[in-house]
Amino acid sequence: MVMLIIKYALTSLVIVLVSEVAKRSDKAGALISSLPFVTIMVMIWLYFEKQGNLKIGNHAYYTFWYVLPTLPMFLVMPWLMAKGVHFWTSLIVGILVTFACFILTVFIAKRFGVNLIP
Repeated sequence: MVMLIIKYALTSLVIVLVSEVAKRSDKAGALISSLPFVTIMVMIWLYFEKQGNLKIGNHAYYTFWYVLPTLPMFLVMPWLMAKGVHFWTSLIVGILVTFACFILTVFIAKRFGVNLIP
């Protein structure tokens, strides 16, 4: 139970830290949020919970494949908002683009022997 509380506290701290930094500096906030803090924290938690190298390695491997289809969203959203599209609409379009890219990534990855559907 204590470990769960520590997980919540540290994970929340990272999110709050990034949002506070982003208020003051777009570039610094983006730099910090682009770092794989969540993935690193998950791998540390898995290590402390004795999940083994295979489990931790698989987490890192699949994270790579799942990150790829999210990248276009970070170009589509700012482009739409610069054109005057409302935040929520831009976010929804970004999510839809991510979903479409994920489906495409699933088919491409499968050709390389990587199965991304759980």
